[in-house]
Amino acid sequence: MRYAYALTGALLLGGTAASLTLQNPATAQVAQNEPGAISASAPRAGAPMSFADLVAKLQPAVVNISTTQKVTVQQSANPFAGTPFGDLFGQFGGGGGGGGGAPVTREGTSLGSGFLISADGYVVTNNHVIAPASRGATVESITVTLQDRKEYTAKLVGRDPTSDLAVLKITSPTPLPFVRLGDSSRARVGDWVVAIGQPFGLGGTVTAGIVSAVHRATGGGPFDTFIQTDAAINQGNSGGPMFNLNGEVIGINSQIYSQSGGNIGIGFAIPTTEAKPIIDTLVKGQAIKRGYLGVSIQAVNADMASALGLPKDSGEIVGRVEPAGPGAKAGLRAGDVVTAINGQAVTPEKTLSYLVANAAPGSTIKLDVIRDGKRQSLNATVGTRPSEDQMAALTGGSGDDDDSFGGGDDSEQAAPASSSLGITVQPLTPQIARSLGVDSTVQGVVVAATDPSSDAAQKLRRGDVISSVNSQPVRSAADVARIVAAAKAAGRPQVLLNITRGRQAGGFVAVKIK
Repeated sequence: MRYAYALTGALLLGGTAASLTLQNPATAQVAQNEPGAISASAPRAGAPMSFADLVAKLQPAVVNISTTQKVTVQQSANPFAGTPFGDLFGQFGGGGGGGGGAPVTREGTSLGSGFLISADGYVVTNNHVIAPASRGATVESITVTLQDRKEYTAKLVGRDPTSDLAVLKITSPTPLPFVRLGDSSRARVGDWVVAIGQPFGLGGTVTAGIVSAVHRATGGGPFDTFIQTDAAINQGNSGGPMFNLNGEVIGINSQIYSQSGGNIGIGFAIPTTEAKPIIDTLVKGQAIKRGYLGVSIQAVNADMASALGLPKDSGEIVGRVEPAGPGAKAGLRAGDVVTAINGQAVTPEKTLSYLVANAAPGSTIKLDVIRDGKRQSLNATVGTRPSEDQMAALTGGSGDDDDSFGGGDDSEQAAPASSSLGITVQPLTPQIARSLGVDSTVQGVVVAATDPSSDAAQKLRRGDVISSVNSQPVRSAADVARIVAAAKAAGRPQVLLNITRGRQAGGFVAVKIK
C-alpha cells in the first residue's frame, strides 16, 4: 500500500501522518486553528462555497520534509573482466579490470510532508518519510521547509515504525505557525475534509473531499485503523494533515490504494485519536511500549465459522502459542477462539492484536474464549511487545515450497484419511519433518495427496502437516477419518485443520466435507 518511487536519482516516498497536542509555550503566538480564529471564514458546513479562507489560515503550518541519504550498493561484477575490454568497461562498472563488484556509496533523497504542532518547532510526519530508504542506507540530514521557503535543519526526536509516526524538532528565533489536533472520533462518513501536503515535491498543494469510511483496516499491519477519504492523496502527501471544516487536524495522510501509484480516490489517514498518545510519548523522548500475548492469530472467516459452528466474524482463532509466553501462562491453546478482551468484542476493526497492543504491559486482561464449543474466561498478564525485527525472528521465515518428502525408507505408508475430505495422509516422522523443514516439536500427519475434485485440493498441498482437526490432535489417518465422520454426522459442512507448511508458523484452514 505504501509506495516509493525513484525520480532523477531522488527517492519520493508516500506516507502517513500523526497528531498531538502540546502545552502552548509562553508566547503571544496562537494556533492557526485556534477556536474562533477561522469560524467566521470557514465554508458553511454541508455546502462549502470556497475553502480559500480556511486554507489561508492552515497552510503556513504545513511543511515539506526532505532527507539526504547515503546508500551503499553492491555493484555487479564486470562481465568483460579478463578480456581486452576489461579495463575499458571497468571505468563504467566501477569494478576495474578485476570485475570484483566492490560496493559503492551513492547519495539519495526522500520527500514528504509534515506539520508543525507547536510554536517552538515540533513537527509530526510519517516515520517512512525520514527513515532509510533501503537496507544499507543511512540518513545524513533532515530538512524542513516552510511555506515561505525558509529551511531548517531538523533533529529527530522520536520515531515509531509500527505506527509509522515520527516527531522532529526545528529551532527558529521567532515563534512558528502551528495547528492543534482535533477529535477524530467525531468524524462521520460524508463529512468534508481538506488535505494539505507536498505531492511529488511540487510544493504546497490542497485537495478536498469527504470521509469515505472510518475505522478502516487496510491489512497493512495489526494496528492499522484509518480514516478513508476520496480527497486526492499522492506520493509526497505522506505525513501531511487532514483537516475538518473547523480547521482541526483529524488525521495524518498516510497511505493510498492504487495500482498505478497515482490517486484513484482511495486514501487513508491515521486518526488523531490513535496518533496522539504515540506522539505525546515520542515528544517526551520515551519509547513506545505495547502489550503482547505471544500468540499467532487468524480472523474467523465464514468457512472457519461454519466448521466451528460459530457466527461469522466472531473473534479470532489462536494458531500458535509461544512457549512460556504471556498467552501460554494464561492457559491459551492453539484452536481457542478469543471473542473479547475486557468485555470489548474482537472484530475485524478491533482485532485481537490491536486490543492487546493498547493494553499496558504488566496489566491483567480478561479473555473471553470459546474452546471445544464451550465459553470460558482466562486472565492474562500482558507482556511487552518485541520490536518488529524480533517479531520477524519469532515467526520464522517463509514456507518451504519443496514438494518432496525424502522419507521413502520409513515403514509408515500413506493411507486415505477420509474419502469425505479427499486427502491421503501419513504420520509425520522425524525424517519427514527434517525433509520438510518442519520444527521438531510439530506433531501430526503429512498430506501425501489430494483428490483434485475436493475442496482440500484448493487449500492444501503435498507436504502440509495437519496437527489437529476441529481442535482434536491427529497422529494417524484413522484419527482424521474418525473426527471428520463425527463432524459430518453432526451436520457440520466443514472441518477446521491446523496446518504447518515448512518453516511457517501454524495456521488454520477450513475444508469442506464432500
